[in-house]
Amino acid sequence: MGLPAKIFVTLLRLSPARIQNRMWKWWYQKMAKTNDDSRFRFMNYGFEDGNGPDLLPSDEVNRLFIQLYSMNLRGAEIEGRDVLEVGSGRGGGASWVARSLAPRSVVGVDFSSEAVNLCNQWYGDQDNLSFVEGNAEDLPFDDETFDLVYNVESSHCYGDMGAFIEQVHRVLRKGGTFCWTDLRDAETMSLLPEMFKSRGFEIVKSANVVDEVLRALDEINEAKIEQITKQVPKSIRKSVETFAGVKGTPVYEGFVNGSMTYHRHMMKKIDVNLGSNSGTGSARMKIR
Repeated sequence: MGLPAKIFVTLLRLSPARIQNRMWKWWYQKMAKTNDDSRFRFMNYGFEDGNGPDLLPSDEVNRLFIQLYSMNLRGAEIEGRDVLEVGSGRGGGASWVARSLAPRSVVGVDFSSEAVNLCNQWYGDQDNLSFVEGNAEDLPFDDETFDLVYNVESSHCYGDMGAFIEQVHRVLRKGGTFCWTDLRDAETMSLLPEMFKSRGFEIVKSANVVDEVLRALDEINEAKIEQITKQVPKSIRKSVETFAGVKGTPVYEGFVNGSMTYHRHMMKKIDVNLGSNSGTGSARMKIR
């Protein structure tokens, strides 16, 4: 791990939730400013289980990354639905969902204004797709706006996971679907199912997908190093390699030795009393 990455991770561990959010926002703003190459539209680790979707020829170059989205959404009803991606990043996943799965609408929300600006430039020709700036822990939408919310490899950046889950519950319509996939250390991951349930979700499907994520990381490793070398300034290259899960970095080695894992949960919103939630948009549940 490079020195900037070590300092960043140390500060994250020692900082309260609101400071963590600001630090992650700074990092992703920096990433978006540093690299505005329109060919670089995904930032996830990828997924490979030999059961990927049919893709257009133009999407094949991003197959491993798209397959992570496809896996996360397996079994969810999307056609004709209003869909929200929380943590839309550079927009490649939301664009693929909007083009390929026939939703009525897809909205991508991200806390990096730089990333949102890039997405609005790159995907402005997709009529059923839009991007807005917003905080996952305080989503800028009215209550019961979406039929499905999904979140791909983003929530580990959030300072308050409970607040994020409550916000997803709030903006989902009755019986709505929440598709989540991400990495955690093994102990923290074991606690998340109860957190989801306590905040109004029934877990319908779950899977440990760390082996399939590792397979993708192995397959893309050399190309990822080459891309980082070409496109990322030397001063932050080691840090980017760390956050990209390159072989030899702490997250990759954690996947190998079992201290880190990667799970997927598909959930349904259920009716529970999560406290006062009168009004729309401005209502905020306080359970943590």
